[in-house]
Amino acid sequence: MTKTLVVVALASLLFAAIAPAQEQLRFSSGSAQATLLELYTSEGCSSCPPADRWYSTLLAHPRLWQSVVPVSFHVDYWNHLGWDDRFSKAEFSSRQRQYKREGNLKGVYTPGVVAAGYEWRNWRTAQLKIPTTGEVVGVLSLDVSGAAFSAAFQSPSVVADASLTLNVAILGFGLQTPIKAGENRGKLLEHDFVVLGYRQYESQAGQWQGEMPVAPLRVDASRVALAAWVSSDGSQQPLQALGGWL
Repeated sequence: MTKTLVVVALASLLFAAIAPAQEQLRFSSGSAQATLLELYTSEGCSSCPPADRWYSTLLAHPRLWQSVVPVSFHVDYWNHLGWDDRFSKAEFSSRQRQYKREGNLKGVYTPGVVAAGYEWRNWRTAQLKIPTTGEVVGVLSLDVSGAAFSAAFQSPSVVADASLTLNVAILGFGLQTPIKAGENRGKLLEHDFVVLGYRQYESQAGQWQGEMPVAPLRVDASRVALAAWVSSDGSQQPLQALGGWL
């Protein structure tokens, strides 16, 4: 081996030794159905900050990411009233309206909470008592490797060739926004469980592979997490959900 080849080989070994290993994470639900909890909120809504504060208390829930998976969707239909919510997206508003079309919501409003696919109006007095079904529905698992993931849903009640949709969300925590206009003008709003990136993936065999959702605003978060849930084709109602810290 020439001196040049030796130097190249040593350099390659040194790089391999000091390069960080690609992060690999595994998330899994139990077999009992976890409750996907959805908050529909907006920075332009004066009645939303109390709901956002209540949602942040879920960080102390003893079954967080196990039987309770909270996500916060910021809708965009308040944006024309003086303040553009930087976390809002039209698709989040569309998701809430779709729940109404499916008959699971009586109206489209903020703050609004959906638990396991159904409107839940008693959240104000519930503290940390989140509705759960306890129904055995199957296990959802998801493996993350860098920007890629693979997932599977094994359920005794879902036929093998059923069309299923996997929803994957990147959640941001410790987010702050000083509001300069609109109904919350002058307030410093704080948010947790905010959906910063969201994608849906289709499957007919209960298995998925793909790239993680893009979430540019995650750089503003003090911490990030992942939430994922599976639903049947043609319905938003979650069959199973999981979550965890990234």
